[in-house]
Amino acid sequence: MKEVIATSVFALLVLAVRAPAADGDRFWPQWRGPLLTGAALQGDPPLTWSETKNVKWKVGIPGSGSGTPVIWGDSIFVLTAVPSPKGASVLQFTILAVSRKDGKTLWQRVLREERPHEGTHATGSFASASALTDGEHVYAFFGSRGLYALDMKGNVKWEKDLGDMTIKMGFGEAASPALHGDRLVVNWDHEGESFIVALDKRTGKEVWRQPREEATSWSTPLVVVVGGKAQVITSATSRVRSYDLATGALVWQASGMTANVIPMPVHSDGLLFLTSGFRGNALLAVRLSEAKGDITNSPAIVWRYDRDTPYVPSPLLIGGQLYILKSNNGILTAFDAATGKKLYGEQRLEGVPNVYASPLGVAGRVYIAGREGGMAVVQQGPEFKQLAANQLDDGFDASPVVVDNELYLRGKKFLYRISAN
Repeated sequence: MKEVIATSVFALLVLAVRAPAADGDRFWPQWRGPLLTGAALQGDPPLTWSETKNVKWKVGIPGSGSGTPVIWGDSIFVLTAVPSPKGASVLQFTILAVSRKDGKTLWQRVLREERPHEGTHATGSFASASALTDGEHVYAFFGSRGLYALDMKGNVKWEKDLGDMTIKMGFGEAASPALHGDRLVVNWDHEGESFIVALDKRTGKEVWRQPREEATSWSTPLVVVVGGKAQVITSATSRVRSYDLATGALVWQASGMTANVIPMPVHSDGLLFLTSGFRGNALLAVRLSEAKGDITNSPAIVWRYDRDTPYVPSPLLIGGQLYILKSNNGILTAFDAATGKKLYGEQRLEGVPNVYASPLGVAGRVYIAGREGGMAVVQQGPEFKQLAANQLDDGFDASPVVVDNELYLRGKKFLYRISAN
């Protein structure tokens, strides 16, 4: 990887996983990657591909889901909702382990089988969350269908039912849990009694729970370490809030984002970035060392931006630069993360008109997958340059993943490994 990752940024790795002793950098343990920014630790995947070029393998995934695959060692973990033979809209909520080498299924477990109590958005799925792994266990979250901890061979160790969500407009559930040390954190924002809860990852036992005055949000919480203490940061419409991971106590808060908050926050070098873009535009840059109490109008907010922000995709933070997409469109803006200076803006990407997936950063490039099967590859840096426009016979809502020199794409029908060999 060409970018120099500062020590303080690299330390973010411990927020979610232990460093793998035997696997080197062969892991992507949660949907925004090992640094929780969308950036890879290393790798140099292909620049160009097609159905007949640089596709090492392509395998069908049963059912449907838009959660990003996660990887540890030679195993890829994918969540999906598979129609049951029982019919009547009954689904089998399933996790699969797939071999990186050849795409063969290593194991498959149905964790729950039931008819969902309410629907989902026409462009959504009943398996929109991504799995998490720490190399010892893999955690599968299906929202109202429960949270499950499995060992790496697929044996269920514990499960937790948090109840049934009532989602705004029946748009469906999507947020993934956060993992830090021995804690799993689930944000449960819906049209009922919202809350945030921390669980012991070894047993599923609740450590603390805090009520939240929030309607539905779909944003995954982010854990960061500030002054030696871990905080859980949540982005939502009413308020942005940070909680002490150890106790659940509120550390700071600020005025909220737009309606229907989906993007996950990102953090590096002491700066936190929050975005949303439905019926409005919001981007806040927060200096966490100064964030205490209500920071809405305080110097802790070091810069703001109020146009062309993302609705579904999360930002990419890499090499001191912040990349965002406009709404759900293939229109890219880049900032100097420290100052908020716009490096370039509103650059339309060739071959990627509609985007739900979040950008990936690796090898001095930015990879952006589209809903119609295209993927734009853009040069990382202060000047916009599109390097490639690729096309496959699928559509991509799940975010791209890279391990070693291999790019993994979870489509509506297929899972691809893109690699030169």
